[in-house]
Amino acid sequence: MGRREKQAERSSSFYRRTAPATELRLPNLRTHETTPRPQQLTKLLLNVTVHGSVGRPMHVVATSNSTVGDLIALAVWQYAKEGRRPILPSTEPARFDLHRSQFSLDSLDRDEKVTNLGFRNFFLFRKVTEDEGETESSGSVSCVDKAERAV
Repeated sequence: MGRREKQAERSSSFYRRTAPATELRLPNLRTHETTPRPQQLTKLLLNVTVHGSVGRPMHVVATSNSTVGDLIALAVWQYAKEGRRPILPSTEPARFDLHRSQFSLDSLDRDEKVTNLGFRNFFLFRKVTEDEGETESSGSVSCVDKAERAV
């Protein structure tokens, strides 16, 4: 390799040229061979805001194959573990719904994978059942109930 070829190789990073694909191989420590490895997501950092909570959203770490139901369970468990305020009346994940934002009326499907949703920020609402008998003055009526009453 001549002097000019070495200089061209060194300056390639300066001019934002990428190296050829054959040079981008990672070493395999077990077999001492260089094989290309596809990058796979193993964990996701997600932001979950709990309706009525004080302070910043929670940072929840979930696996890449987690579903919305798994994320709800993780968020409720972490909220209770951290001792955040206000204290949740129940830590049962089935009593909560996950929404795309605080202005979203539709809750996300519990069986859908989090990686397929395309966003990382979520809003956790407590489900309101009719036998609880909550009113608008208690401040815990969901957006869907308010929208239905307005129509």
